Formats: sequence, structure tokens, C-alpha cells
Amino acid sequence: QVHLVESGGDLVQPGGSLRLSCAASGRTFSIRAMGWYRQAPGNQRELVAVITTGGDTNYADSVKGRFTISRDNAKNTVYLQMNSLKAEDTAVYYCNAHTLIPNVDYWGQGTQVTVSS
Repeated sequence: QVHLVESGGDLVQPGGSLRLSCAASGRTFSIRAMGWYRQAPGNQRELVAVITTGGDTNYADSVKGRFTISRDNAKNTVYLQMNSLKAEDTAVYYCNAHTLIPNVDYWGQGTQVTVSS
């Protein structure tokens, strides 16, 4: 089992910045990738950014150039630096960890990000 705890969600004005954190515990040695997803009201959950244990990253087109995902393997923590936030970034952000053996996705409880003036 892998347990994920997110933090950092808040209310921020358009153009502002936030940094989300996700700390993993448990069978962290089995994690092969971690990422952030988001879900706005009435929408499906969508990928925001993902990073592998090797450091490879992938971003949704809507956040490229504004968001940066990073990880501290020693702390089993992944971060999402969000800059130039827009109203359409408003959503609940979920941390995800994927293990290969077993092939399982783990999810955090979510943290609310609201971009509004």
C-alpha cells in the first residue's frame, strides 16, 4: 500500500502562484511514477503533469510553460509549482502514484485550488 497526502491548495488571484506538495509513505520503493490530476465540477478527472522515477516529465498542453512538476526522491515527495494561474485552473487537485508490481494507482484525498479575484 502507498499512502499519499497532498497540501498547498488555496484561493489565489489570477496571475498568482501556488505550490502543491504530495508526500508518499508505505511501499514507496514500488512507485514508478507520480503525478497530479485535477477535476473541476462537471468535468472528468484529467492529467496535469507526471514525473517518473528517472525524472522524465509530461504535461497537459493547457499547463505547459506555466506548471512545473518535480520530485524529491529522498523525501518521497512530489511538487507542482503553478505559475500564471488562470480561472480555468480552478479544480480539486489529486496526487497519484503508480506502481508496476502490482499494477496499481494510488490517490490522495485531493486539495482545492481556486483561482478567483
